[in-house]
Amino acid sequence: MRIYCKAEHHDIGGPGSFFLARSEKQLPALIEAYGGKVQLIYLDPPFGTGDSFPAKGADKTPLFRDDMPEEAYLKWMRVILTGCRELLSPTGSLYLHVDWRMSAKLRLMLDEIFGQDNFMDEIVWGYKSGGRATRFFPRKHDTILFYRKSRRVYFNIAAVGQPRGPERRNHMKQFVDPDGRVGFSIRSRGKLYKYYEDDLVYPTDVWTDIEHLQQKDKERLGYPTQKPEALLERIILASSREGDLVADLFSGSGTTAAAAVKTGRRFLAVDASPVALITLRKRLLSLAASPTLLDEPGIAQRPMNLYYPAERGKCQVTCAREGSVVLITEAMLNRRPAPLAYAAIGREKDRVFYPRYTLTKPKLPLQLPLTDDGSPAVIQLVNALGDQAFFTVG
Repeated sequence: MRIYCKAEHHDIGGPGSFFLARSEKQLPALIEAYGGKVQLIYLDPPFGTGDSFPAKGADKTPLFRDDMPEEAYLKWMRVILTGCRELLSPTGSLYLHVDWRMSAKLRLMLDEIFGQDNFMDEIVWGYKSGGRATRFFPRKHDTILFYRKSRRVYFNIAAVGQPRGPERRNHMKQFVDPDGRVGFSIRSRGKLYKYYEDDLVYPTDVWTDIEHLQQKDKERLGYPTQKPEALLERIILASSREGDLVADLFSGSGTTAAAAVKTGRRFLAVDASPVALITLRKRLLSLAASPTLLDEPGIAQRPMNLYYPAERGKCQVTCAREGSVVLITEAMLNRRPAPLAYAAIGREKDRVFYPRYTLTKPKLPLQLPLTDDGSPAVIQLVNALGDQAFFTVG
């Protein structure tokens, strides 16, 4: 029997929550629930490229479109950025990731919304990637605009420092102090300067040490505009503490959520694309299942909650109960032919699905194990386009 769920709860994958919605429409509810509680917001919105980005699947359904007229785009971003300020705690900060198309206009907007005195940095992320230009110098950097909510901002650059290391710089002389520490010295204008190998060197506002993801990079998930985890980890470590809430209102491939979980933060993610939900779910469940996280104490305290509108499209599923398993041989979700991307079996209560067994790479025919307590099992199927269905098996 077909049923309709509006959320699912996982015991692992978090701690954090994802909302399948347009950011500007979800903002009032977010402000009501999280206003003044978010420590860090990272935004990687559409850049105004005029393009659309298709999903991988049986048709060309776009993940998102980036063809909004400039006036409408700026009006839309004003709503988003104003809402972000309401979400931030007094010690919080915002990182807005843009490129050459909108960086100047959005910086002026941020000056107006956050105040010029709350500007922190204009970070240049330089990278190497394919393509070249002949009519102008190739554009090989993005801009990250960094603003604080107030003067009480938390910022810890030491958290992202790296040991100086054994490299000799500026013709310095190497020495070993009485404690055995290796260092370098140089005398300038009568003053002696000393540096040690284990002294931390802090990143400047020009980041060229974090590479753009390449086509065959192991981190790639097939999601366009995906950013490397190293980029988000630096931002998160510098501007939040363990246990803090980190938000991303354009979740995309889920990089912010993954980096937050890896660094001991909580995440709050929003995206309008069902494929973003698929990607985040798979990514965080796989991360939670890794040996490093399973070995950590308190793994049961890492719940992940996913919220979405109830799917009511027409579906056709052929299945049969065979002893202690359910065999699924056919699945047409929302009348669209597409391969399955996720499957789970569990229970439902108050329109919330609680999965017991999940598959992030299901293939038909599919077998899902039943419980032996006699209660009706609920099966969740999701295809590569984000269509999903829930139904019970007696």
